[in-house]
Amino acid sequence: MMRTMYSPTEAFTLALGARLGAAAEPGTVVSLKGDLGAGKTVLARGVGAGMSVPSRMQSPTFIIVHTHVGGRLPLWHCDLYRLSSADELEHLGLEELFDDEGLVLVEWAERFPELLPDDHLEIALVDHEEGRMLTLTAGGPRSERLLSAL
Repeated sequence: MMRTMYSPTEAFTLALGARLGAAAEPGTVVSLKGDLGAGKTVLARGVGAGMSVPSRMQSPTFIIVHTHVGGRLPLWHCDLYRLSSADELEHLGLEELFDDEGLVLVEWAERFPELLPDDHLEIALVDHEEGRMLTLTAGGPRSERLLSAL
């Protein structure tokens, strides 16, 4: 299942993220793809708001994984940009998060697509005119339910 939408503003992207966060089920995995500055972290901030995460969502580039608790579900916000090999991922234990009862957001997931479970929601953000074009692709029943809720 796939859906494409246009986001004319940062506020629209934040609101979409908030709807995603409000609708996410335990065990949800979302991959965020796009160039630097495409809006991945803006979308992630919206997800955090939709999940009532009390901490500030920011890019986890230098930390790799930020853990946010205290919201509706635990939220792990990951950034694979600085990793150079799949071996580094194994040492981080990132795959173990996919079996948990929270939501995992993975920025730059396209660098290691083999890492992701089949059932995940992929969101690709691409600059388009004055805003962003977003392509959302569901890979299984959980992500299809989430995409339908948006």
